[in-house]
Amino acid sequence: MSGHTEAVSLHLFADASSALLPARNQMALSLGWHIVLSCFGMAFPAMIFVLHRKGLNGDEAALELAKRWSKVAGVLFAIGAVSGTILSFELGLLWPVMMEQFGDVVGLAFALEGIAFFLEAIFLGIYIYGWGRIPGKLHSLMLVPVIASGVAGGFFVISVNAWMNAPTGFDIVDGVVTNVDPIAAMLNSAIWLQFLHMYLAAVMVVGFLLAGTYANGYLKGRTNQLQKLGILVPMTFAAIATPLQPLVGHFAGQRLADEQPIKLAAMEGLAETTTSANIELGGVFIDGELKGAVPVPINGLLSFIAQNNFNAEVIGLNSVPEDERPPTNIVHFAFNVMVGLGMALTGLIAAFGYLKIRGKPLLKSRLLLRALTLSGPAAVVAMETGWITTEVGRQPWIVHGIMRTEDAVTEAGYIWITLSVLIVVYAGMTIGATQVLRSMSKRWAAGEHDLPSAYGPANLEDGDTT
Repeated sequence: MSGHTEAVSLHLFADASSALLPARNQMALSLGWHIVLSCFGMAFPAMIFVLHRKGLNGDEAALELAKRWSKVAGVLFAIGAVSGTILSFELGLLWPVMMEQFGDVVGLAFALEGIAFFLEAIFLGIYIYGWGRIPGKLHSLMLVPVIASGVAGGFFVISVNAWMNAPTGFDIVDGVVTNVDPIAAMLNSAIWLQFLHMYLAAVMVVGFLLAGTYANGYLKGRTNQLQKLGILVPMTFAAIATPLQPLVGHFAGQRLADEQPIKLAAMEGLAETTTSANIELGGVFIDGELKGAVPVPINGLLSFIAQNNFNAEVIGLNSVPEDERPPTNIVHFAFNVMVGLGMALTGLIAAFGYLKIRGKPLLKSRLLLRALTLSGPAAVVAMETGWITTEVGRQPWIVHGIMRTEDAVTEAGYIWITLSVLIVVYAGMTIGATQVLRSMSKRWAAGEHDLPSAYGPANLEDGDTT
């Protein structure tokens, strides 16, 4: 926080509200469901753009695939708009005390995200309905503001979550939030690494999901150029993002060691403050000790990761009272799953890279294609467990070091009802979206095509690509 260094806790309720558990579950459901759609908003348009430009250079399959993917993007954007709107209402509904105290601090970020959302909707609509109506190169450029808006919207939303981990941009004077600086709040110490970590995760999720879907079709005998592009283009994006992710995670871990050491301790299951701390994989935290874990045989590796020094001190969970520690087993398990799946996906990219370097056909290995079909769900699970690590690891704070989650929750007695309603709503949207996308996929697999566009490959000789 600007203006003071000590943590000031704003305790407004004597006891935790009975709505705390359903409120947490409702927020977890909404965020966990919406975040997958957010990945497509952040990463999908860039992949469509690459295909569209490739299609304008004469690749008929690339142009057809861009047209198909634009329709998929429209479906996902529509349901994402619903879930995103629900989330915006939930912050005030579930956590009114936080929004009352800090609404002015984070309000600008939400306002800018709203602007980005509308720009994305406008230009995506123009792009979807522009096939055959707008000159080719100009049509492809309609994706540029879609790409920029999707990334910007993600940045603004993540800046709020980053602020919850690294609150700044305000002072607290006599228990009142004052001297608000919303720009400083957005540009907090956690935002750049957290945003980059999420953006790379989004590219991985979309890249592996798309590549895995088309790899499944390839295994079933659909080996045309369109299927190949459906694998290779998103795989290229994923291949760039995947090896960068551990590097960003490393620097993010160093920030945790400095600013949120208890979260880092929970991630690693480290009970006592330790010099030359080691990394232990797996295990269960019982009676203040990590049991059943497998140690990594590199002395001081955790210290090096946290401080770039094998002999550095790493703070343990027991350095703070028990009521200031997160649920260690949840955080430690989620973190291990995220890292394990990330390593597996990196290995898959390395295998495809090895084949390419050796000059072997990338799509001839059925074993790797089968692995690719599993990579999409694996990337989704890795991202979800990463968010569990981030959110649960911040507990018991909703605003780190300032406001406890139990003090921010609503006292309304109907949250179990809204949670039940949302379960039904999200189940319905999931079923509906799945049915629509499956129907589109079946028609395309059966050979159905749209009417040719005015600047399609068949008309390239007429020069109508401007």
